[in-house]
Amino acid sequence: MRKIAVVSIVGSKSSGKTTTIEVLTRELTKKGYKIAAVKHIPELDFTIDTVDKDTWRFAKSGAKTILSVAANEIATIEKVDTQDFSLQKILQKCKNNDIVFLEGFRKLVSRNRSIHKIVAVKSKEEVSEAIRKFRPLLAFTGPYSAKEMDAKIPYVDVLKNPEKIAEIVEKAVLYS
Repeated sequence: MRKIAVVSIVGSKSSGKTTTIEVLTRELTKKGYKIAAVKHIPELDFTIDTVDKDTWRFAKSGAKTILSVAANEIATIEKVDTQDFSLQKILQKCKNNDIVFLEGFRKLVSRNRSIHKIVAVKSKEEVSEAIRKFRPLLAFTGPYSAKEMDAKIPYVDVLKNPEKIAEIVEKAVLYS
């Protein structure tokens, strides 16, 4: 497997993680990069499948892999135990991309120094916690402006300055 650039966007609920990934994806796609976005969903009973639809019925009858093929997309549903799913297995599914953005996966990435982190923050306390817990830390985004907290780690308002966050990611993970 070729080396894929991986950036994790972490933060509390409604802190701007998804918005940050949307902006990064839009900006870096314009530059020709192929992007994968992976969302961690911690709810134990969540399913992407819809009850009583054909794909759900296939899974209920025992299929472990279900593909849904439509005019403009293919969806793969794999019925597997993900409790011990490794980062390696997740990235393997993204192997045809240049950059993978992970939304969430806090426990999986917090101590992994090979993954750059962007932290979406809503308060001064969240900034302080992120400085203690996450390395390497590329930037802060989100509704709380972390400009005065740590001069070494930039704060970027992704809606006002989308090019800046894309530049930070591009320099850190693609040219290092």
